[in-house]
Amino acid sequence: MATVTVRLLVLLTLMSTVAMKPSEAQLSPNFYANSCPNALSTIRTSIGTALAKDPTLAAALIRLEFHDCFVHGCDASILLEQSPTTNTTTEKTVPPNVSTRGYEAVDAAKAAVEAVCPGVVSCADVLAVAARDASAYTGGPSWDVKLGRRDSTSAYPDEVLTNLPYFKDDLQTLIDLFGRKGLGPRDMVALSGAHTLGQAQCFTFRDRIHGGNVTDIDDGFASDLRRQCPTVGGDSTLAAMDLTPDKFDNNYFRNIVQKKGLLKTDQVLFSGGLTDSIVVEYSRIPANFNVDFAAAMIKMGDLQPLTGSAGQIRRTCGAVNN
Repeated sequence: MATVTVRLLVLLTLMSTVAMKPSEAQLSPNFYANSCPNALSTIRTSIGTALAKDPTLAAALIRLEFHDCFVHGCDASILLEQSPTTNTTTEKTVPPNVSTRGYEAVDAAKAAVEAVCPGVVSCADVLAVAARDASAYTGGPSWDVKLGRRDSTSAYPDEVLTNLPYFKDDLQTLIDLFGRKGLGPRDMVALSGAHTLGQAQCFTFRDRIHGGNVTDIDDGFASDLRRQCPTVGGDSTLAAMDLTPDKFDNNYFRNIVQKKGLLKTDQVLFSGGLTDSIVVEYSRIPANFNVDFAAAMIKMGDLQPLTGSAGQIRRTCGAVNN
């Protein structure tokens, strides 16, 4: 009898937890099992084709998912183009979104799914799956993407600047920003590890390499970067985030330990603060990084999803349905 009582209490606790988070409870990796069983394989094939043509899109797709979820939740609002039915300004035209890309790859994946299952799979879910597939394609972790999101009918440009990290943010600012999303320091460091892929533009790290009193950067590393990024001009010149910008690995964290973080927001993760130990751990044990990155991406995917009758399933990702 006591065992039954304990089990009942556990069940009631779980039910109350579900009641507090109804939107998250409706997300499931099997959401399209009956309505569109080939959805995930169709997206994977489309994204694989795009990455085979341009491997740098992997970093772009993961970044696009991050920038979508951190602004009003994972609702594909970042994908909306300017039109009479949306805000006068889109999210993608507001810094730091002006350098985001990968939209064509998401549009192609969405079109491929629409050809198989019209009006069933949301752009928000296509983007979430594309980010996962980009990680796996480049040798990174894979994970079961929770599905069932619906798409926003509006963009939220006014929320971009206050919800996304800035490349000059200090550690506490980053911790606070992620904390407001329910993501802890470990989640933050793991998600920052997405910078193992891709490149950054000169203007984002110019102050770091040309500052006269900079002490948290390796001299040789800074010298090499100065040849690529002068004090004036060349703002869009690109530098790799680590030595293997098209491969998902832990070189990003090894660089940081050696004071070779490209952006200030990279190096502050290893600057005498509470995240130092996490960076060292990931630099030594890549498997831990992979596990934590996958877990953090799943957790991030739970940010304010639209479910049920909220929002809509957009036919094309750049526009609200008529």
